[in-house]
Amino acid sequence: MADARAALGTAKPSGSLAMKRRVVKDFATNKYLYLMIVPVLVYYAVFHYAPMYGALIAFKEYSPMKGILGSDWAGLKHFEDFFNSYYFWRILKNTILISLYTLVFEFPAPIILALLINEVRNKAFKRTAQTITYMPYFISLVVICGIITDFTNSDGVINRFFMLFGYDGQAMLQRPELFRPIYVLSEIWQRIGWESIIYIAALMSVDMEQYEAARMDGASRLKQMFYITLPGIMPTIAIMLILRMGNLMNVGFEKIILLYNPVTYETADVISSFVYRKGLLEFGWSYGSAVGLFNSVINLALLITANWISRRVNNSSLW
Repeated sequence: MADARAALGTAKPSGSLAMKRRVVKDFATNKYLYLMIVPVLVYYAVFHYAPMYGALIAFKEYSPMKGILGSDWAGLKHFEDFFNSYYFWRILKNTILISLYTLVFEFPAPIILALLINEVRNKAFKRTAQTITYMPYFISLVVICGIITDFTNSDGVINRFFMLFGYDGQAMLQRPELFRPIYVLSEIWQRIGWESIIYIAALMSVDMEQYEAARMDGASRLKQMFYITLPGIMPTIAIMLILRMGNLMNVGFEKIILLYNPVTYETADVISSFVYRKGLLEFGWSYGSAVGLFNSVINLALLITANWISRRVNNSSLW
């Protein structure tokens, strides 16, 4: 009997008990690190998860006097109205095209810039180039859109330049077919430097011994870039692509609203700007919420799909 008690006393704790002990020990060891996470958790809880309660508006005839719970139930009425409206295919097409153009042309731009900066050996020139490319990101979006508008007006610098090659001189933002190129090019100019930071940081982790071995084998700098540098930062590229796919349908309405006008609605009006007009300007809160919820569901589906494809292709994923 005594031997049995001794055996039980020396037995290893169960799996759940051992896990609890490890968690408690980890919290005690890294309590300050966990404390730093608290503001982030509070931010997401207050500004991202708590507002999800308001999604109920999409299924109701919302009235501020009655509140969300007191408003009459509408079911899927607002979704049906949106799907059957004249604007549905137009704004869906514009959102997808602008998002795809931005993904195809703007997403690779910071990667290319990071690779080019990584090849520069002059430190002073490298710092100067980085500073110049970062600057547009920190300029107010209102100022950025004002610059774009002034430069593309009939007497703007860019307009005058293209007039040398036969352009008719009409303000570019008054032409629907030019809105998307202007938007995408301005996105590249504004974001290329800032988004290159994460790729430059990833380049710092590439093993330098691989470059030395490649140089000894006679590999040129171009081959080193393709066979060492790019594979070294590919996991970072994959994660950033997944995150971008999750926001593919979230074309920022602020910039769209500051640049578009009724003449260019045909090619410039996207889901977010449509929600802004219907929900805030025309007080169609329920209708606008239904459109926004539809957009969020599409983004969630794209995020899950991109994560699954990335995990299958190169074993890099968010979860």
